[in-house]
Amino acid sequence: MDFILDTHAFIWFINGEELPENVIDKIRDINNRCFLSIASIWEIAIKISLNKLTLQADFETLKEFISSNNIELLPISFKHLQLLTKLPYYHNDPFDRIIICQGIAENLPVLTKDSKFNLYNVVVVWN
Repeated sequence: MDFILDTHAFIWFINGEELPENVIDKIRDINNRCFLSIASIWEIAIKISLNKLTLQADFETLKEFISSNNIELLPISFKHLQLLTKLPYYHNDPFDRIIICQGIAENLPVLTKDSKFNLYNVVVVWN
């Protein structure tokens, strides 16, 4: 199964915080393609710079962590932004909104605990 991680799922994975075992298994399963939006990296960088987030790993080694865990970075494409212009405002978080658009456009279920994702036409795994 291919899927995209919501930012908090990725942060919890990095920090070794409590994730359901089935979620950890999905991320670690080499038969699954696991994507992370570049928007999540952007959000993490902002939160670190505002001292609102601490990671177990150094931000400088984040790229290495992503690669060593077989997670693929998903860039933001024009197609994602076109979809964003039509996305209803059920959720006001701009980072979540682009992740939702990427999930819809790329037909990727989103691994998230955020129940607001269910308001959109995107497949959600976990919440």
